[in-house]
Amino acid sequence: MKKLIALFAVAGFLTFGMTQNSFAQNDQTAEESAQIEQTEQAALIEDSDDQVQQSLHFVLKDKFIEGTALWMSPILICMIIGLAFIIERIFYLNLATVNSKKLLSKLDEALKAGGIEKAKQVCRDTKGPLAGVFYQGLERADEGLDSVEKALVAYGSVQIGKLESNLSWISLFIAIVPMIGFLGTVVGMVLAFDDIERAGDISPTIVAGGMKLALITTVFALITAVILQVFYNYIISKIDAIVVDMEDATISFMDMMIRNK
Repeated sequence: MKKLIALFAVAGFLTFGMTQNSFAQNDQTAEESAQIEQTEQAALIEDSDDQVQQSLHFVLKDKFIEGTALWMSPILICMIIGLAFIIERIFYLNLATVNSKKLLSKLDEALKAGGIEKAKQVCRDTKGPLAGVFYQGLERADEGLDSVEKALVAYGSVQIGKLESNLSWISLFIAIVPMIGFLGTVVGMVLAFDDIERAGDISPTIVAGGMKLALITTVFALITAVILQVFYNYIISKIDAIVVDMEDATISFMDMMIRNK
């Protein structure tokens, strides 16, 4: 009897252990399944994002082609040339931006240590329009402070003109691009009415081609004009900041010349 009880006990322990092992395996399998599902969901999300991006790219390309080369080529040319002028201006203005306080401090030290010639050398070693303006003023230091001030004003106007060069071309493209778009719109409407006249009937199918040309041309023209306008306003604000800094620095330069005369 005792042997039977012992055998039942051993069998119970073995059954319990196998049950725990099966539960553990089921839990592990469930975790692995959950991880696989999460990975698949992430892959599906990435694929959907890629499809959205690709679809947007293809939609823009297809709509650009549907606008016909006659109307879309001038818009594209205006955008390319306008962006070229914008990039050139941004590089030029970044090179023209200097630390005016640091430059004035160097000039003050040079005037005290070595006089006008050493200050001229500081201006020659410094890039930017502000150093050029100061150099022209130092060139006329022997003629008096009035001559220095006149030189600063005259050469400062020249430097401001250089800062503003090519802006007229950018503004021209900003004005021309919407006109091209609106011209395409008018032409598309005329084509739509011609189709109606030939068919003798007003239906969406007949006027769809002309209306699509009108809308596509206008959309791309307005997008181009908005892009150019944003960069144009950025350039204008940067020029204004440089000019204000030049005017303040010029006043400080004249005060420094008065102190060191």
